[in-house]
Amino acid sequence: MSFAYPAVLVLLVAPVALVAWVCRRTSGRVALPFDHGGQSSGRGWAIALGMAESLPALVLATVIVLLAGPQQLSAPRTRRVLTNIELCVDVSSSMITRFGDGTRYDASMKAIDHFLDVRKGDAFGLTFFGNNVLHWVPLTGDPSAIRCAPPFMKPENVPNWFGGTEIGKALLACKEILTSREEGDRMIILVTDGFSFDLRNGNDEMIAQTLKKNNISVYTIHIAETAVPDEIVNITRMTGGEVFPVDDPGALTAVFRRIDAMRETKLEKTASELLDDFTPACLVGLALLGASGCALFGLRYTPW
Repeated sequence: MSFAYPAVLVLLVAPVALVAWVCRRTSGRVALPFDHGGQSSGRGWAIALGMAESLPALVLATVIVLLAGPQQLSAPRTRRVLTNIELCVDVSSSMITRFGDGTRYDASMKAIDHFLDVRKGDAFGLTFFGNNVLHWVPLTGDPSAIRCAPPFMKPENVPNWFGGTEIGKALLACKEILTSREEGDRMIILVTDGFSFDLRNGNDEMIAQTLKKNNISVYTIHIAETAVPDEIVNITRMTGGEVFPVDDPGALTAVFRRIDAMRETKLEKTASELLDDFTPACLVGLALLGASGCALFGLRYTPW
């Protein structure tokens, strides 16, 4: 046990001196006629009376210990390591292609909604892109705004100048968002169905190196029957991510579960902390105070 104010413990000299005085006290006695008789010395009563008279001094000692601020180390704990996840969703015109009961866009947002439940405790951001980039939701631990986004950014509702696909521009824009956060891991989940011309001529490697340098992993969900472009494969592999081709709605949810399994939540131990530990001293003090109160009903020293 340690103390927040150890210097206060010096005051324990006072109750120790009081107990010593009670034990060695000889003054104040009154001689009675039977003191010189043959009766017993009453040593047992003397000990009991001495202990009762010492109780107030022990209560004072307990108060001094409490004033010194007893502390103890807490048990080591674990805390979740935050993962910053930027959801980068394609809203080009090709995302209105029929996919199950809805469109590719509808299926993507539905699967993302389920993924938000699985990864509770992480920070999520939402970025929509076509030929331009729109950061719809900043990184936040409250995903309610992401769940409200689908009706507003349907590909059929976005302006014409959003209709193309520039994945490179979108990834670099997401990088700016993630690097603004110093704490936690960084991950981009790219949801797209097309090819991007801004990844040609070696731009894919340049973008991958930039993301890797900033400790950002890219996981790509390619929602189309066509083969995944080599440039996208290069980016994901170079950043430590993975590509998931998806051609039916059922597989889409499974892909998000797979990403969750590949990037499991990390836990780290935190250092022990000094916590106030008043309980033992309080219990002892209350017991001594109660015993002292009971002793006042008859077990107390009188000099006659």
